[in-house]
Amino acid sequence: MRINGFSLRDHLRLLAPLFGLIAAVWALRLVMGAMGVSGRLLSICSVSVAGPAALLLAVLLIHSRHFGSYTNVVATAFLIACCQQGLIIAAIAFSTLTGTQNVYSAPEFSYGMSPLQHILGHLSFGVGLGTLTGSAMGCLLFWLLRKFVPLQAGR
Repeated sequence: MRINGFSLRDHLRLLAPLFGLIAAVWALRLVMGAMGVSGRLLSICSVSVAGPAALLLAVLLIHSRHFGSYTNVVATAFLIACCQQGLIIAAIAFSTLTGTQNVYSAPEFSYGMSPLQHILGHLSFGVGLGTLTGSAMGCLLFWLLRKFVPLQAGR
């Protein structure tokens, strides 16, 4: 599968450091939650913030490296949403399998759902809405970059 001449492997190679950033924030939040860090400090370290920040960085990379167009931005938004939700699902599944509690399976974030319902919610609404909002935000930024920061054709 190629998107504007770039394969999935090319996209994954471009996004690998950003996936690492999201995973580092995810792990830090798990550790901070296990240490009993306060809610305010815990809310600063958020995968829900790291994902959009990673997407904005990805759009900057796509623009500066001439890495395709709007369809590449949408594919990037989907891949980043899948990374985010996959890590959260892994934490919920680990919590369920071990019988422990972590910040991702806490009752205030699961809204009374069973672990399976919570996982399915992340798979459907988390990935879907994450891709839609990420695509809108990313395409807007990409349009602004193309409009106000045009790149030279020779680069």
